[in-house]
Amino acid sequence: MNKFNKSMKVSIFGTLCIWAFFAAVIFPAPVASGEFPTRLSLHRAIPKRVEMSQLRAHDRVRHRRLLNSVSGVVDFPVVGSYNPYRVGLYYTKVQLGTPAQEFNVQIDTGSDVLWISCSGCNGCPETTGLEDIELNAFDPLSSTSASILSCSDKRCSAGAQFGDALCDSSNNCAYQFQYGDGSGTQGYYVSDVLHLETVVGATPTYNSSSKIIFGCSVSQTGDLTKTTRAVDGIFGFGQQGLSVVTQLSSQGITPPAFSHCLRGDDNGGGVLVFGSIVEPGIVYTPLMPSQPHYNLNLQSISVNGQKLAIDPSVFTTSSNTGTIIDSGTTLAYLAEGAYDPFLNAISEAVSQSVRPLLSRGNSCFLIISRLSFVSLCMLFLLIDGCDFLFCSLSHLPLCASVNDVFPEVHLNFAGGASMVLKPKDYLLEQNSIVSFPVLYLSFQFSFFGEGNMAGAAVWCMGFQKSDEQGMTILGDIVLKDKVVVYDLANQRVGWVNYDCSQPVNVSTSTGSNSNTYIQLRNSSPSMELDVATESDPGCVGSDWI
Repeated sequence: MNKFNKSMKVSIFGTLCIWAFFAAVIFPAPVASGEFPTRLSLHRAIPKRVEMSQLRAHDRVRHRRLLNSVSGVVDFPVVGSYNPYRVGLYYTKVQLGTPAQEFNVQIDTGSDVLWISCSGCNGCPETTGLEDIELNAFDPLSSTSASILSCSDKRCSAGAQFGDALCDSSNNCAYQFQYGDGSGTQGYYVSDVLHLETVVGATPTYNSSSKIIFGCSVSQTGDLTKTTRAVDGIFGFGQQGLSVVTQLSSQGITPPAFSHCLRGDDNGGGVLVFGSIVEPGIVYTPLMPSQPHYNLNLQSISVNGQKLAIDPSVFTTSSNTGTIIDSGTTLAYLAEGAYDPFLNAISEAVSQSVRPLLSRGNSCFLIISRLSFVSLCMLFLLIDGCDFLFCSLSHLPLCASVNDVFPEVHLNFAGGASMVLKPKDYLLEQNSIVSFPVLYLSFQFSFFGEGNMAGAAVWCMGFQKSDEQGMTILGDIVLKDKVVVYDLANQRVGWVNYDCSQPVNVSTSTGSNSNTYIQLRNSSPSMELDVATESDPGCVGSDWI
């Protein structure tokens, strides 16, 4: 009995404690008054009528805030190739405005601003020679979210500090750009929505958007007016204030970094992300400070492991000299004092099967394999009575691989970072290949098997002598088939040779110790190639002659 009474007391005491707890939570003690209990009035706003579209819009904003807390990377599709005989540029697609409209823009790490051809533009192409795209013009009046930037806007003042902005006669924030090839564009700045595609883990992508400043082009000159490779505009990936990279990272939407992996095969395409691609073997070199472009400190060049005798002052960085990375340039350009030693070293390193020649003023090399030489000699034997015995074949390979014939090149940068160039990173195969049908002798000296060809290929230097003394520009021919990371937070650029048809891992954090990655695949379908292996010594595949 005593035990029961004791239990009852404990139970009643516990119940009182629980009630006291809820009373403290529901009726908190007043701060300014000693009255108790405090009466709380709860009010719920019930509007008379709310459209479903308004509720969906409200929920989308909330969901976007929730999704922004999830680690992901902004991904852009990549189209095009470095090959000037095919496309000669890499471009991506962006969606702007409300409703969203899609535009094709060249990927350009050599400039800062994203600009689009606008309605009523003078000199802007209306058609293009590029396949599968149609040119579009942006009309600010057709976008409900667009507004023209005025000169009084502080963002215009920030752009003016770097020469990216000025005031026009209508007090609009305007721009006027002149590019290295002599082409130019001018227009005014617009604030509007950029629609982003963000990849989160292995799940499907989700869409978000952010207000940005971009250029609305009203006039174009020079090569920008040509229709051969015309696109809707240029996407500048520089690091100045009006760069989209800077705008998004300053808003906390993307990390202060971007990466690309540009495919060098005939399919082209690749990967372009806001974030850092993380792959084994990436080496980094610091960016040169206080420079308008991605300037690197190139210190020397080696061919076949031998450092070339080039005066280091040739690579000195200043406002108009030095070495820059520029995805808007198709080929590569060496400073005048470095070009001749480089070309001479390549010519001396090639085998006897290579013959130097000039093609339209370009330094080129004719590669002849034993198979093609046999065909050539037999052709002369039949047509001109050439004595076949004079055709010496002993010094020629059965079939020639470009990688075997030409040397490996190293560009050596500050910090011990070396960029390894394979022959296809500094040579360009001519669009016309000198070919001879394989001749099969019969009693009638007839031609058979016309489908079998043994060719002599012409490869020309993809490195040109720079028109600007002291300026070295590394364009797409060098940047392709590499992961390239622009780490703006740490002011450095990194790279590693990579098969850009393969998936890449992208860090979801800007921290150096991040171990969370997202795997991205390139935006072009892979292409199967016949590659000669040790068990298949035949001359097949794109590297063989």
